[in-house]
Amino acid sequence: MQRDDAGGSGATAAADAAATGTLATERLVLRRLAPSDAPFVRALVNDPDWLRYIGDKGVRTDDDARGYLERGPIATYARHGFGLYLVARRCDMAPVGICGLIKRDSLPDVDIGFAFLPAYRGAGYAVEAAAAAIDEGRTRYGLTRVVAIASPDNARSIRLLEKLGMTSEGLLPGAPVDDPLLLYALDLA
Repeated sequence: MQRDDAGGSGATAAADAAATGTLATERLVLRRLAPSDAPFVRALVNDPDWLRYIGDKGVRTDDDARGYLERGPIATYARHGFGLYLVARRCDMAPVGICGLIKRDSLPDVDIGFAFLPAYRGAGYAVEAAAAAIDEGRTRYGLTRVVAIASPDNARSIRLLEKLGMTSEGLLPGAPVDDPLLLYALDLA
């Protein structure tokens, strides 16, 4: 992770994120989502893989997407100080996905979440963005552990979690038998 302007890294980048809500990596810019991102979010949450692995959020219009953003990621920034970021390529600022830290009531620890449009999968963007978000969690928020959940048949997400150094802790306790989820964890201390 690096600063968005003149350079720097680590804690400096985390401090910049606190001031600007922006993180930067070699190829990506991660910034807080805004209502103006509604068209992108509408496309992302209606992607077949999102619907299969995350679920239908009932977002069909840009107005629906703005409501989803305001009730979800934007409210999460106010509540926890962190949340999902829009991920854009630095070279052209094209939005490619979302990634960030989420505090769910159903999990004891903060988890890392991510989703990318099909055209941008397989380029390493998700690993790069997730590593930056986890680093921010450790340096800015003092997190000592991050978790993730994944469907057992979501091989791409499982590979990504393993590339981040996360290890499986088995099935998520309390997950429905007909819709099991795997729990992954990474100790940051």
